[in-house]
Amino acid sequence: MEFLYKYARIVPFLPFSASVPIGLGSLFFPGATKSVRRTWALISIFLLSVAMFLSFNLFLQQITGGPIYRYFWSWVINNQFSLELGYLIDPLTSIMLVLVTTVGTMVMIYSDNYMSHDKTYVRFFAYLNFFNASMLGLVISPNLLQIYLFWELVGMCSYLLIGFWFTRPSAANACQKAFITNRAGDFGLLLGILGFYWVTGSFEFQYLSEKLNELIAVDGVGSFFVTSCAFMLFLGPVAKSAQFPLHVWLPDAMEGPTPISALIHAATMVAAGIFLVARLFPLFKALPLIMYLISWIGGITALLGATMALAQKDLKRGLAYSTMSQLGYMMLALGIDSYPIALFHLITHAYSKALLFLGSGSVIHSMEPIVGYCPGKSQNMALMGGLRKYMPITGMTFLLGTLSLSGIPPFACFWSKDQILSDSKSYSPIFWGITWFTAGLTAFYMFRMYLLTFEGDFRVNLVNSYNNHITLYSTSMWGEEESRILSRTRADSMSNQIIGRNNPFSKEAFQISNKMEGLYKKNRGLVVTYPFFHKGSFAYPKESGNAMLFPLVVLGIFTLFVGLIGVPFFRSGMSYDILSQWFTSSMTKKHPENWAEFFIDAIPSVGIAFLGILMAYILYRPIYFLSQDVYPKTNPHTKIIMDQSINILYNWSYYRAYIDIYYDIILIKGIRGLAETSHSFDQWAIDGIPNGVGFLGLFVGEGMRCLGGGRISSYIFLSLFCILISILIYYYSFS
Repeated sequence: MEFLYKYARIVPFLPFSASVPIGLGSLFFPGATKSVRRTWALISIFLLSVAMFLSFNLFLQQITGGPIYRYFWSWVINNQFSLELGYLIDPLTSIMLVLVTTVGTMVMIYSDNYMSHDKTYVRFFAYLNFFNASMLGLVISPNLLQIYLFWELVGMCSYLLIGFWFTRPSAANACQKAFITNRAGDFGLLLGILGFYWVTGSFEFQYLSEKLNELIAVDGVGSFFVTSCAFMLFLGPVAKSAQFPLHVWLPDAMEGPTPISALIHAATMVAAGIFLVARLFPLFKALPLIMYLISWIGGITALLGATMALAQKDLKRGLAYSTMSQLGYMMLALGIDSYPIALFHLITHAYSKALLFLGSGSVIHSMEPIVGYCPGKSQNMALMGGLRKYMPITGMTFLLGTLSLSGIPPFACFWSKDQILSDSKSYSPIFWGITWFTAGLTAFYMFRMYLLTFEGDFRVNLVNSYNNHITLYSTSMWGEEESRILSRTRADSMSNQIIGRNNPFSKEAFQISNKMEGLYKKNRGLVVTYPFFHKGSFAYPKESGNAMLFPLVVLGIFTLFVGLIGVPFFRSGMSYDILSQWFTSSMTKKHPENWAEFFIDAIPSVGIAFLGILMAYILYRPIYFLSQDVYPKTNPHTKIIMDQSINILYNWSYYRAYIDIYYDIILIKGIRGLAETSHSFDQWAIDGIPNGVGFLGLFVGEGMRCLGGGRISSYIFLSLFCILISILIYYYSFS
């Protein structure tokens, strides 16, 4: 055991040792490196798998009662200052190591196939290895200064990977937005670290919290100052974990490759913020005002993220707002002193969200050859539908992740989310209302995404570039610009296009489109599809390769079973120290100890989840018009009110609660206007006064030079003229 702990430091160095030679080879020997690129991928997967094996062993040592291990070595030493680096192995570190390495390994295996067509395949694996190494280094860090070092490396890697396809303007803008937004949080984090060092004289976690509690007990530090330092420290996790109001970078980060989206949302970037708050939990717990702030930030983020996910058309962006909402759940749990449950939800959510993102990548990978290599089309759920028939494994695993995130038992997220709802209820009815309502919204938007993507008809062949079919969507689903796609066929211009010479579209299609237009006017607001074309005339998606399906199956198994560590039977029967620390800890909240009590407590959360699923099915199920009298008529007045309400909610969600618009007006345009005003003031006032004095002196000098002609008679005349003027002024002044 001592040997294992002693060499735990090699865990982050394993992916780093793959990143360096790949990067140097790409720089100095690009041709040779690209020729063996699959070899580099296999080496990367192998080294991270070794790190995963070591992480599981460390986890087993902690689970069976192993001691907490700290190792330090001196880096900078002088008379008054000593800086040490090292690593820390404790329950929190061990579970985070397992989480990062397992998800990272699955993402690497998946990426080998997903990125195989990309010319920058080798550069991608260099960045990916360095990203994993940075996160693993952050996890094992024993002090705040070392955490800050790896914190910045994680941010740098996310910048490189979000903007991986930097020739695409949207990707370049997204990585800059993520970088700048996180700079605001990181600056606060640095100020907080320096402030606490000034107060306690140490960067180490344990000494920091102990010293702070001592100082607070004897009133040896100002409460305002230490609260301000803690607030600054909290700004780092707010930005990194996409908490309100610094959440705006997260949905735009979907411009990066989908495997990176999975890694960012499951085990690296956003998990780093939750990890840091958990690591500094004893410090924050000593400051009730900060704990109250953490809980409210988490609650607002959870609700806001759920509302913004309701109307997204982009599949990955909808999942991004889902991540934001679930991170809010975790932050809320930390703020209400439910530290173990927050970590539990971090674990269950990580595996479920990695599964969902890799599943979305499988969908996008199969859609790209059909709609073209354009993220706006290949990720648009309006062009999907019915994919479960063509991609059964992807559809089934995506459904598992959807059920888990919706909080349906016995899937992973149910156990953790249900306990967050239970703890928030015992803490405050307001927080319980927020979490309960958010749980219903989560089930609604997750099944909305599933139904629009995997059920019904494959819509890309109905809404296509040939304008050959009429498909009608409700305004509440897609917005005004796509609420009515009323396009008619011109059969005479279709014969030689991509679908081939045997064009199935004719005057019959034109007549049917007229009929469908009449049905639209009568049944406004319903989804209308009419599959009357021949199947052989269109391209259809196909299932991804085995290298992409294997991680989906593995993560699906995790999604099924990882939540069982939170089952009441397991909690009361196991005696593992790490589990007892997580699920009993020092909290005063009482958790159910038998199945009957547990299921009674779970009724509200499961009930609202099923209600959300039912609403999603009613609104987004595939509908076929068999006759004009299938649907009853609606009261026009009632329908107008309902449509207006739906449009208000839709606009709120689709336009991201208008927060980006306000940021653009206040921050971007406001700062630009302030800069232009400052520039004008600097040009006309700061520089204008000295320049004016200089020009005045030049003008006076030039005038005086013109007066000096060198003739004595002129000088005498000027002198006499001035004397005469002076005499006249004197005379009239005193007369």
